[in-house]
Amino acid sequence: MPDLLIELLSEEIPARMQRRAAEDLRKLVTDALVERGCLYEGARAFATPRRLALHVVGLPARQPDVREEKKGPRVGAPEGAIQGFLKSAGLADIGQATVQSDPKKGEFYVAVIEKPGRPTPEVVAEIMPGIIRSFPWPKSMRWGARSAEAGALRWVRPLQSILCTFGPETETPEVVAFEVDGVRAGDVTRGHRFMAPSHFTVRRFEDYEAALHRAFVVLDADRRKEIILADARNLAFARGLELVEDEGLLEEVAGLVEWPTALVGSFDAAFLAIPPEVVRATIRANQKCFVLRDPATGALSNHFILVANIEASDGGGKIVTGNERVVRARLSDARHFWETDQRPLPDYADKAGKPLDQRLAKLRALDIVFHEKLGTQGQRIDRLMALARELAPLVGAQPELAARAAELAKADLVTEMVGEFPEVQGLMGRRYADLQGEHASVAAALEEHYKPQGPSDRVPTDPVSVGVALADKLDTLVGFWAIDEKPTGSKDPYALRRAALGVIRLVLENGLRLRLVDAFAAAVAKLGAVGAAPQGLGADLLSFFHDRLKVYLRDKGARHDLIDAALAAGDGAAQDDLLMIVRRVEALGSFLDSEDGANLLAGYKRAANILRIEEKKDGVGYAEPVDAHLLRDRGLPEERVLAEVLDVAERHAREHVGRDDFEGAMAALAQLRPAVDAFFDKVTVNDPDPALRANRLRLLGRLREATRAVADFSLIGG
Repeated sequence: MPDLLIELLSEEIPARMQRRAAEDLRKLVTDALVERGCLYEGARAFATPRRLALHVVGLPARQPDVREEKKGPRVGAPEGAIQGFLKSAGLADIGQATVQSDPKKGEFYVAVIEKPGRPTPEVVAEIMPGIIRSFPWPKSMRWGARSAEAGALRWVRPLQSILCTFGPETETPEVVAFEVDGVRAGDVTRGHRFMAPSHFTVRRFEDYEAALHRAFVVLDADRRKEIILADARNLAFARGLELVEDEGLLEEVAGLVEWPTALVGSFDAAFLAIPPEVVRATIRANQKCFVLRDPATGALSNHFILVANIEASDGGGKIVTGNERVVRARLSDARHFWETDQRPLPDYADKAGKPLDQRLAKLRALDIVFHEKLGTQGQRIDRLMALARELAPLVGAQPELAARAAELAKADLVTEMVGEFPEVQGLMGRRYADLQGEHASVAAALEEHYKPQGPSDRVPTDPVSVGVALADKLDTLVGFWAIDEKPTGSKDPYALRRAALGVIRLVLENGLRLRLVDAFAAAVAKLGAVGAAPQGLGADLLSFFHDRLKVYLRDKGARHDLIDAALAAGDGAAQDDLLMIVRRVEALGSFLDSEDGANLLAGYKRAANILRIEEKKDGVGYAEPVDAHLLRDRGLPEERVLAEVLDVAERHAREHVGRDDFEGAMAALAQLRPAVDAFFDKVTVNDPDPALRANRLRLLGRLREATRAVADFSLIGG
């Protein structure tokens, strides 16, 4: 079957946009083809700095023919209805319609409309101009003499050529002819901008990919990444060094070059006195280069890997020299910032003694705004200090250390180093705190209070770090909730979902017993005049945490129905104690995986179904106590046993829950299983005697209530 090849060649596409653009091109084209009946076997999209390409395999040569029956009015209908039908069906007179008979509706007209399928190249030519004109680039531009005209093409960068061919493997493919803003589709493209700028003709994908490679273009981005990584590792190994791998940088560099050529540069070893994170940030951010380290010590080397987009005639000597010159200048700046930050600030030397304290005084004096409705950074620091001091005993930290760490946590925001390299925020605070002799836990908290910043980020374990991290995230959440800036749909500009996940991971992975509602109240109290908490803030925010907890646990493999069941437990348990919720879910899962648990759940479901039907029919609930006299005098042995076991099992389950022993609570419920099985085997619930029937339904109500001591079994599937 024929294949389709499309290439859109332009000026350089930003690296961050390339993968998404390739996927958008694949989806837009294939969706449009399928919508028109052109089904395909496979499609793959590619992106380089200068081109988007799409290869669609196994397309039909033409659309399938379409036969459609259009039902019209009854025979003998008014002339107006007849004429409307003829017009909509495209018929010249009613004689071209057929007459069909329906036993109920009588005879009516039917038009049979047959539409022959068009050749696939015509379909492609029809859809491509619209796709190109409406392509969803995050940012686009207009250019040239026609840029001011209405409807002028917008593209990420000036579009230079379009390649579009269609045909089977055994024949010469045809050019799909269409035009977009003066750019006409053809079968010609170009290779590398400098090493192979000449045009060449392309027949199909195999020719295209091979010809590009001969023209110094590696089409596949993943292949470019493999080449860069392998060459960088080999160059490092040859010098007895090790590549510091960086997936984000590797992805970006692969989007900057069409013909990756790895080279090694170096800088003065004296610059290694700068913190290694700053050296790496400088080389990475400014030159898109990879740093190397000594595999024996782990210390950074004064060598780096750069990736050129050309095989230079001098072996890359001039390219390396140019990069070394820029790296040297940037590292000189970084060393200046590093040294400057350690000197006293003349304007604040009399207000605070140590460098970080002086930076803090500067931050307060500048009145840097945290948020217009939540005050300045200085006001926020005061809140963090008070909240960290209050949370410290709950996480095992010394209150004064936690308050000191919170006081200095944002001081590095006004350092020269963070001003130039924002990505080392927190890290530089820790470095400067170590230099001025702060307690080790205080220094660590200056870096770690930002953590965890995502599901794979490390969770701090030092109690001071944990306390300040919780204070930072809770102040953020409560503050933005108080001013009604909550996440909506896919929008979360203040990363509040990430902050909530951070609190969840801090609590669970450190095994903390923290009542969230009390923590919210403490954070609200610190807002003071900055913000007034709306009514219901705590409940609303707790619901948000429950949603985040469900996501977190589902990612860990927990069943969503067990989470809901544990959260809906009817034992009056604290639903803001995350650690206990998780332990309850784990115990519930283990219990239901056992034979006793599975059978008890089945018995509960049977009881609940009976109660639901009978309560709806009777219009009453059966939650009142069982009539003990009726049970003793007229009840069957199996229902008397079930009543006795229910009293004991429920009491024991609640006692175990009260001690946070959820495994013990599940074991207590497991004692119900034989009695429940025997009850349903021997007892007729809907007895002809109304009194016996009602008493047995109340007994099933007791079973329903007893299980709620540990979870709401009605929410459990199965």
